[in-house]
Amino acid sequence: MKVGIIGCGLIGRKRASALDKDDILVAACDTNKEVAEAFASTFDCPVFTDPSALISKTDCEIIIVAVVNKFILGITEEALKLGKHVLAEKPLGRNASESKRMVDAALLNNRILKTGFNHRFHPALSKAKAMFDDGQIGKLLFIRGRYGHGGRPGMEKEWRASKDLCGGGELLDQGVHLIDLSRWFAGDIRTAFGKVRTKFWDMEVEDNAFILLESIDKVDIQLQVSWTNWKNIFSMEIFGSDGYLKIEGLGGSYGPETLEFGKRRTEGGRPDIELFEFPPEDISWNKEWNEFKQAIRNGCEPIGNGMDGHRANEIIEALYASSERGTIIELVT
Repeated sequence: MKVGIIGCGLIGRKRASALDKDDILVAACDTNKEVAEAFASTFDCPVFTDPSALISKTDCEIIIVAVVNKFILGITEEALKLGKHVLAEKPLGRNASESKRMVDAALLNNRILKTGFNHRFHPALSKAKAMFDDGQIGKLLFIRGRYGHGGRPGMEKEWRASKDLCGGGELLDQGVHLIDLSRWFAGDIRTAFGKVRTKFWDMEVEDNAFILLESIDKVDIQLQVSWTNWKNIFSMEIFGSDGYLKIEGLGGSYGPETLEFGKRRTEGGRPDIELFEFPPEDISWNKEWNEFKQAIRNGCEPIGNGMDGHRANEIIEALYASSERGTIIELVT
């Protein structure tokens, strides 16, 4: 595939590193010339400082959009209109209105839009989903999840602290992953109740979010995301009538990635427990990229598509409304 990357920061570099040896990185773009040139020296490709120039003047088949949330919409719409497939990093814009425009543009131009939900491709989560789909924990009862870190000095001055640039704070940053993963297991969400709080950092967006969701099938979901967790954490538990699946860690600073499978005994007592451990290398980016390319070749929707990104944004928008009004918000699906 011929690929263009717009946004040469940390995630753009991760995406470039995940390309296959037979892919061609046609060009990259960053409005910061120094960042673009540093990227070019690492990945040996031409660089632009104008996204429109990269999209219109190269023969890329796929555009990867790894920019600040505010600029995802304009770049993605332009790429889709010019016949490119797009992988846009999460969240898919700052709100549901922006994500809906991107989904509509993909449909109108018969192109494939993918949301960057690499967490679905972490091996512990992939294996948990396969075991769940195989019926190994029975009927789904409820989900519990936590995701967070402790920020860093000066975080209140970063782009993530700007409501204009981001649309929100930690709920959109890490919360979107937990919400997407919950939908992956439980299906569409019927009601949302939440509280967003700015508890520590001097910023205009939330640094904590507390979330209660109910799926259409009456699966209850309890989530918390935090920029005041101090120690990095990722934990997700899926409980069924016959057992549970517990995912801990994502590798690196989030700790070893593991999957615990507990099988309920009919006579009660401690369940039979099996623990799966995974290598420390983060292969989710490579797995997601290859699945996206295969979807393009087959003309089908990828895992974690544009509509998944839009649905997650709808839920997040409902949670912001719920926090402001102090009420449960009904979602129309």
